[in-house]
Amino acid sequence: MSEGIIYILKNEAMPGYVKVGKTTTTVEQRMRELDTSGVPVPFECFHAATVQDVNTVERRLHDAFGDHRIRKRREFFRIDPERVRSALLLAQINDVTPRDDVVEDADDQAALDTARKRRGPFNFEIVGIGTGSVLTFSKDQNITCTVIDNKYVEFDGERTSLSASALKILHDMGYTWKQVAGPDYWEYEGETLWAMRLRLEEDAD
Repeated sequence: MSEGIIYILKNEAMPGYVKVGKTTTTVEQRMRELDTSGVPVPFECFHAATVQDVNTVERRLHDAFGDHRIRKRREFFRIDPERVRSALLLAQINDVTPRDDVVEDADDQAALDTARKRRGPFNFEIVGIGTGSVLTFSKDQNITCTVIDNKYVEFDGERTSLSASALKILHDMGYTWKQVAGPDYWEYEGETLWAMRLRLEEDAD
């Protein structure tokens, strides 16, 4: 039994997919190893945690979400990363999610920020959430905002977007990310807005 790190990675070039894997070094080193010429933009770490028995935890996560796995010999899953994080918290010793983007230079950072901005626009009509609905923040269920129209929410007494409010909260938590996708972090009735949109789009296919 060996201690190690389980990570949950996203990549804006592969929307809807997450990579769930392990490392016995550091998350940052593993992310740099994965940033090869075949990957258009760097990976982002949604969550990473040290665990007591890294091999067992990784295997159980892969088994638990096996029906979302893309290929048997690959660690990619089409799933809401928050679902995986919630399961990982049961085995977590320490949160070791990098607070900064893991990039090599300014060009990498610019490419990552541009990719984040290009994600398709979100509105509440897409997922059937009405004005007055209360959303909770996935990393802290005590933090909420209220939907005030089809695109904006009220947070901290101000009219703002999902992404701007999420970025403010994450900065308060110590993260230095330049851009985030708000629907990845705000939830409605226990499901992230990203997951709701994905589910509805798949149902429509």
